[in-house]
Amino acid sequence: MSPASAPAGPDPLLTDFLTAHELARPGEVAHWTPLAGGVSSDLWRVDLPGRSLCVKRALARLRVAADWEAPVSRNAYEWAWMRFAARRRPDSVPELLAHDPEAGVFAMAYLPPDRYPVWKAQLLGGEVEVATAAAVGELLGTLHAASAGDAAVATEFATDDNFHALRIEPYLLATAAAHPALGDILRGLADRTATTQLALVHGDVSPKNILVGPAGPVLLDAECAWYGDPAFDLAFCVNHLLLKSLVVPGRRRELLQSARVLTEMYLRCVDWEPRPAVEERAATLLPALLLARVDGKSPVEYLTDDRHRLLVRTVASALLRAPAPAVADVLDAWGAALDAPTGSGLLR
Repeated sequence: MSPASAPAGPDPLLTDFLTAHELARPGEVAHWTPLAGGVSSDLWRVDLPGRSLCVKRALARLRVAADWEAPVSRNAYEWAWMRFAARRRPDSVPELLAHDPEAGVFAMAYLPPDRYPVWKAQLLGGEVEVATAAAVGELLGTLHAASAGDAAVATEFATDDNFHALRIEPYLLATAAAHPALGDILRGLADRTATTQLALVHGDVSPKNILVGPAGPVLLDAECAWYGDPAFDLAFCVNHLLLKSLVVPGRRRELLQSARVLTEMYLRCVDWEPRPAVEERAATLLPALLLARVDGKSPVEYLTDDRHRLLVRTVASALLRAPAPAVADVLDAWGAALDAPTGSGLLR
């Protein structure tokens, strides 16, 4: 939760929200500091006398170059996902303070970055701890297992339209449009993902949304929460570890090992279906997500080198045409591409 660019000051609605929910006393001075809330929401640190908290509000139009709109109702589903996680693993989310579903706003505890560093910052800085990846995999698998087969959770998170707007269309379908030769494959993966409904999916398990806390990982940004295919979360997170291996070359071995261990710890928790089934869906979705982070509506900001993007396109396209049955196979193919003479030339 670090400072970032955002609106110069809070909307009066947000100030009223604090007062209405007794998070601030009338007339009490509050200092609002914008935080890095990603592309989809405004996020503020609010400092009040003797205490601090965070306020988050969903945006109707996301901050990306492409035209990308999404319903602000996702704020309510994020709140509901965090409540679900808090009941199962209290240390896995910030303390929840107040919510206004009509305004699309909620408040939660502020977690100071000196005690809760962002995993993405650690990874890009070369601080790669395999134990952190293992803890993320175990947490993710535990939460999926807790929700699998739960009809009430499935009903509460029947957010197909939100997930389509936030994930299926901008990642898979937009990438299919950018790569017509792979269009049928990518649209098939989109259809399979959209119609597989087995567990509560976070939808944005990215290192930028994971804090490394004293008691383990803390998950943020569950705006995409959806009762659907748990393989999406696994593939989404592993994808980020692979992409970072391009820009942190000195820690490639540790990043690939982190991806392996995260997957292994996750799979140990799978009890709602045969493990090879969820792993195969993750393995076949993984190259689609690799390609999406180059040619979809939300490309990763750190892949600025054309050689890196070309390598992603080359490896991902090959894996889409010849799908791998297990995540380990994808990792092997990725590692081989990085080590190959042609890959080495691309990465110099």
